[in-house]
Amino acid sequence: LHLRTTRYWVVISKILIIMGKFINPFTDFGFHRIFGQEVHKELLIDFLNELLKGERHIIDISFLNPMLHPETVEGRGVIFDIHCKDEKGNLFLVEMQNGSQPYFYDRGLYYLARSISNQGERGKDWKFSLCPVYGIFLLNYKMGINSKFRTDVILADRETGKMFSNKIRQVYLELPWFTKEADDCETDFERWLYLLKHMDTLDRMPFKAQKAVFDKLLAVADVANLSKEERIQYDEALKRYRDYKNTIDYAEERGIKKGFEQGIEKGLKQGMKQGLKQGHNEGLRQTALNMKTMQLPLEVIMQATGLTESEIQAL
Repeated sequence: LHLRTTRYWVVISKILIIMGKFINPFTDFGFHRIFGQEVHKELLIDFLNELLKGERHIIDISFLNPMLHPETVEGRGVIFDIHCKDEKGNLFLVEMQNGSQPYFYDRGLYYLARSISNQGERGKDWKFSLCPVYGIFLLNYKMGINSKFRTDVILADRETGKMFSNKIRQVYLELPWFTKEADDCETDFERWLYLLKHMDTLDRMPFKAQKAVFDKLLAVADVANLSKEERIQYDEALKRYRDYKNTIDYAEERGIKKGFEQGIEKGLKQGMKQGLKQGHNEGLRQTALNMKTMQLPLEVIMQATGLTESEIQAL
């Protein structure tokens, strides 16, 4: 019996090592468990308050239906990751995005516009009194070489920079640009970002002694605290996430290898510098063609190769 018990815990320990002690917040399950539950809403409140520090302070939030039905029969509905409002009626759309998509900025704007138009009331007495809508987009990738960690978007006068309206507000956080280690984090917002980036690789939850909300996060994110049904859901979400990341990583690796090989060949004829550049570009095109032949989604090919939609369609 003792031997069986020991073997049992060895197996369990190995599973926990493979999965990580804490859930991956970039999975659908992990993101919603941390930020999308009424019973744990203090986590989302604290994150938003740190994000918007000095601009807005939230006392309470209530979660809304994440689906907005189309405005017409032929229209398109919208499904948000998290849709909520605070005690003053301000609306918040919080999205996690793992891979680049064509027209992603347009999609974010469309989401906010739908949330604005959804406030409309029937009848001539409505005075177009709108509540502000905040779009918070956490991106698990870089939008481009010249992008940056945080992009704040407001409606402002071009000449003076003065805010024209506070009804639409967007914040884009490109998490790969955040590179601080735990000891370098100076604010609670930076500590939040560190935890989100590294949570599934941590053996223990740092910062829990500095703020009660991080101690709460410890309990919510601990894999050991999942029920049997939640564990199954998380396993499935984690598999989808890993499959997607593996597809991207493999495509990038193939592109780099092909580019290097063709760069060497052309470098012998035209010079190393020009050859590497052309070979790299040709490798990206070849990789895109291979992925296109495999019928992978267009956004996946764009993310892996950096080519535009028109360049890929022309292959």
